[in-house]
This record gives sequence, C-alpha cells and structure tokens, in this order.
Amino acid sequence: MTFLVTGATGTVGRHVVTELLEAGVQVRALTRNPAKADLPAGVEVVGGDLADPSSLRGALKGVVGVHLINFAGDDYAPLENGDKLVEVLAEAGVERVTVLGGRADGPLETALAGSTLEWTLLNPVEFMSNTLQWWADSVRYQGVIREPYGERLSAMVHERDIAAVAATVLVEGGHGGRTYTLTGPEAVRTTEKVRQLSEAIGKEIRFEELTEEQAREMWAGFGMGQDTIEFLVDALGNTPEVGYTVVPTVEEVTGRKARSFAQWAGENAASFR
Repeated sequence: MTFLVTGATGTVGRHVVTELLEAGVQVRALTRNPAKADLPAGVEVVGGDLADPSSLRGALKGVVGVHLINFAGDDYAPLENGDKLVEVLAEAGVERVTVLGGRADGPLETALAGSTLEWTLLNPVEFMSNTLQWWADSVRYQGVIREPYGERLSAMVHERDIAAVAATVLVEGGHGGRTYTLTGPEAVRTTEKVRQLSEAIGKEIRFEELTEEQAREMWAGFGMGQDTIEFLVDALGNTPEVGYTVVPTVEEVTGRKARSFAQWAGENAASFR
C-alpha cells in the first residue's frame, strides 16, 4: 500500500513520513521543492502543490490514503479549492484521508463531508514545537524568557504524537467521519514550561512576565502586524477551554502514551543551548 503525505517537509509532515515508514508501508511525499526535501531513504519524493489540484494527479497513482494540510503557500492561507481537490482524490481512487486542521472548517472540510471518502479531521491544540520558534534565541543568547500570562495553561501536544495518530488512522482505517482533538498528557503553565526547559538544558532560565501592553510593544518590535498581535493577545490571554483540557485521544488511537513537554524539552535541549 502506498500513502501520500502532503506538507511532508513541515513540522508534522516529516513525522508522518517517519511514522508511516515505521509502519512498513510505501511512502510518497509531496512538496513544492523536491530538491530541498531532505527526507529519509526509501521515501518517494514528488513535486506538487495543493493550491493546484491538477498537479497531484501523477502523485496519486496507486495511493490508498492521503495526509492533507488545509492550507497552501508560505502565508498559511486556507485552501479555497477543497471541492476540486476532493474531486481529484476521488477520481484517483483514494480511500482514506486525514486532515491536519485546527481552524474553523473551510472549503476542504466541507467538501470532504459531502464525499464518499473516509475522512478524519485532526485538530491539535498548541504544538510543543512552537517553543522553539518563540523561545530558542532568547534562551540561547540571553538566558531569559519574556512573555505575558505566566499562569496560562496549555495542554500542548508533541508533533510526533500528531503524526502517530495520522499514520495510525491512515493505515488501519475505521476512523471515518470523526474529528479528533489532540493534546499532550497534561496541562502545563507557562512558568512550569520554563522550569522544565531549564532542567532539560541544564541551566537556569529567568522568566520575566510582561504586562499585556509590554507584550504588545515587544511583538510590534519583532515586526508583527496588528492582526497577529491581537490574535496572540486573545489566544494567550483567553485560551479557550479546549486548549487546556487534556483528552486521551493519542493513546486511544495509537496505543502509546502521549509524550510530555518534559520529554519534548529533553529531545530538543540542544537547540536552546
């Protein structure tokens, strides 16, 4: 059986590729730039773009299941061609689809719901890997983390666990029509994240809690636009219940315990030193 992974060079996509390889199936990886994919041996890398469904026709030959992302391009804009994409998948004989989502249902999700494909939506809460993007430079060069809302709770999920769920659903089947929220094994406060990361890298990290106004000024200084700043204020300052409520989906689907943030920090400690 052959499975196609879109977004194969992304944070989650690379892990989906690995999980499928470990499951012993044939893996085909779709990327806009195959020459830069740098994926494991044994993976068939092909070119294509979700924004142009016709570019997928060759990549879909003989494919049983597809892992999709619901955005295209570097700006993460939602896919607007969901109906055409689903049409191409169905014509190619694809049976099962997973979609890495999290935002409100868009054209892709709507088109899948009206199709005969066995689809499963995967809605992870905050990625543990976001910590690299937000904190790595500050920890490495200054030994400090500056953020608002130090007592904020998040049930962050390890990107490898997201991928494990996707691979299990694709290979095993039987999860059609379901939407899975994915979390880690515990809800962790920002201050506790700092402590666990400090322990993982073997040096003290200071935490400076910013006021909302200070955070706005800092983010503006990073070059963020007003819309992004407002999103962060709302997401961090008013985290919805789903963002800090632990659910057992990872273990129920994969049979493996979800990885903790402490584990993630240990795996990625070198990036913060």
